[in-house]
Amino acid sequence: MNLKDFENRIGYCFQNKSLLQTAFTHSSFINEHQMKLSECYERLEFLGDSVLGLVAAEYLYSFLPLLPEGKMTRIRSVLVCEESLCAAARKLGLGNMMRLGKGEELSNGRERPSILADMMEALIAAIYLDGGIERVKTFILRHVLEGAEQTVFQQSRDSKTELQELVQCRPGSTIQYEMLGAEGPDHKKVFTYRVLINGKEMGSGTGYSKKEAETAAAGAALLQLRP
Repeated sequence: MNLKDFENRIGYCFQNKSLLQTAFTHSSFINEHQMKLSECYERLEFLGDSVLGLVAAEYLYSFLPLLPEGKMTRIRSVLVCEESLCAAARKLGLGNMMRLGKGEELSNGRERPSILADMMEALIAAIYLDGGIERVKTFILRHVLEGAEQTVFQQSRDSKTELQELVQCRPGSTIQYEMLGAEGPDHKKVFTYRVLINGKEMGSGTGYSKKEAETAAAGAALLQLRP
């Protein structure tokens, strides 16, 4: 994928193409080609982290006018964590655009979550410097905070407790959680659970712990049950 194809994919055309090139350049590439350290993405990453934090904070401030600061801070950390940034980077194909040194290339650097997340922040900074806050806000809302409403809903309160309270309002109703599976190594296993109400599946979810997966399933059920 060339730069023009990538610009079409993200919905933004750079005036300064060198900013986009810098956002894709890892320090290992700089070292091998004896380039200036400022030509790698690290400075852009620093700026992009702050820009992303600002846009996410503004989004939560507007979307959740009654939520206290502490909970908004916790939700923001989930929305802009490495896992979220890495997922967004993979959807955009950032791994294919990286300029890496031979060592990073051989060690599967194009798929490394930390590099993908950092490069995503660098891309955010590049768009901000090239097009301003409104253009980068559009990009972030579309590619990073896409589907954030469900995350916000699940994180803003204990979904399991809320679902339990909702079910208890219906006499004779029962609620049950079932594990559908567990994948991955022991140190980072991903669990999948579903929640059944009166024997009928109402939602499913995944998480790095059984509790987290149950909470995600409860949040999915609430999205169906709430008016």
